[in-house]
Amino acid sequence: MNLLLLGRGKTGSLIAEVARERKHPIQMLCAADNPQGAALTDMRLNEVDLVIDFTVPGAVLTNIEACIRAGKNMVVGTTGWYGDLAKVRQMVEHYRTGFLYGANFSVGINLFFEIVRAAAPALQHQYLGQIFERHHARKKDAPSGTALTLQKMIREASGTDLEIISFREGDVVGMHEVVLDSPNDTIYLCHDSKSRRSFAEGAVRAAEWLLGKKGFYEFKDVWREL
Repeated sequence: MNLLLLGRGKTGSLIAEVARERKHPIQMLCAADNPQGAALTDMRLNEVDLVIDFTVPGAVLTNIEACIRAGKNMVVGTTGWYGDLAKVRQMVEHYRTGFLYGANFSVGINLFFEIVRAAAPALQHQYLGQIFERHHARKKDAPSGTALTLQKMIREASGTDLEIISFREGDVVGMHEVVLDSPNDTIYLCHDSKSRRSFAEGAVRAAEWLLGKKGFYEFKDVWREL
């Protein structure tokens, strides 16, 4: 399939590499090439089967709107826009496109989500908790989308809203930790990403899965099918 990748950061470059390994032609647009979504014209998108967005919070909504209005399926790994999820879902349903988003496309982090979900009821039994997340100094949003996903799933499983503490330092790929503490013991649950390649592989496999589909999907709900 012909892919258009929005974003030429470290993860974006790896997505292009993985796509080519899996025999998908791919074009790339960086922010300078696409101010305010100006490059996402009907002519440009006509030759594209699916768009992958790994840009920044300030650009992603404009990109999403342009691609959905053009009827293009889209995989979005950019975070920091989830306050507009309902609006985007309505657009996807109105234009009958396929849309898949995720705070994290790593298989490992999605296994971690399941572990955390299973542990969350401890908060109903004398445990207190916190969420810690660390990312590289250039990451734009804080807390991370992954940390917010953890917070939401813990709230749904336990009725407790945990504080998120964020760190931005060096070139940390991504570390997420949930700490559950009681008078008798402490439980540490941690996922530490060593490479961005797991995100890239997940994003390309998500694009392959979404091709030809219509509807609004979240990666954590479909990753086992890939």
